[in-house]
Amino acid sequence: MEETTIGEYTQVIKACKDIFEKKTKDYGTAWRILRLPSITDQIYIKAQRIRSIQEKGTQKVDEGISGEFVAIINYCIMAVIQTKLESNTELEIEYSKLEPLYDEIAEDTLNLLKNKNHDYGEAWREMRVSSITDIILMKLLRTKQIEDNNGRTLISEGVVANYQDMINYSVFALIKMGFV
Repeated sequence: MEETTIGEYTQVIKACKDIFEKKTKDYGTAWRILRLPSITDQIYIKAQRIRSIQEKGTQKVDEGISGEFVAIINYCIMAVIQTKLESNTELEIEYSKLEPLYDEIAEDTLNLLKNKNHDYGEAWREMRVSSITDIILMKLLRTKQIEDNNGRTLISEGVVANYQDMINYSVFALIKMGFV
């Protein structure tokens, strides 16, 4: 089963990266102006919209929830990129320089997925997409609390680990929804 998950993960990330590349070519790296809490809030908006649609059973904006999960993945990767860049890095970065960072973060996150899948036995496959949404929202609230504490934690993992978990849960949701 693990090889299937790795293949599905790779397909989802490839689709997300394609969108990231096209949006970078359209918009540049305007997102670089955002501080981490602003990126976290943007992710929160996406996750909250997913939950709202799940609860109401209808939507008025013609953008499905799969696109919101893709956006969560890409915004989480943007957030991790922000943590890796020096504070004096220019706002505008060419895609050719971002691509290796995107790939590195995706690979690190895949390795985390492999380790957790080993320990949890792919329990996510038995989860409901609505539960995955709730877990992403919980991870966002945790991240916001860590940010409000200026990144200090007593025992918990930091914001990067939470962003990686949100990437993986979003990948799981997309797999369960038949995105790949």
